[in-house]
Amino acid sequence: MSNYWPSLALDSWQDTYSTLHMWTQIIGKIRLVQTPWIDHSWHVPLYLTARGLTTSTIPYNSRIFQIDFDFIDH
Repeated sequence: MSNYWPSLALDSWQDTYSTLHMWTQIIGKIRLVQTPWIDHSWHVPLYLTARGLTTSTIPYNSRIFQIDFDFIDH
């Protein structure tokens, strides 16, 4: 059963991990400020998509926007 997933040594992608972590924190802060508060910060998750991650819609004045991480084309 343990042979289904290949090993993924952190050393080989540490820089990518650090950069992605930084960007997800930045996007989380944007969503935190722009959306109404829900207990335990339940209003700031990133959602998994077929291409990567998304915030879903975020209100901004009379408009809405979303931020996507596209791991396939980017």
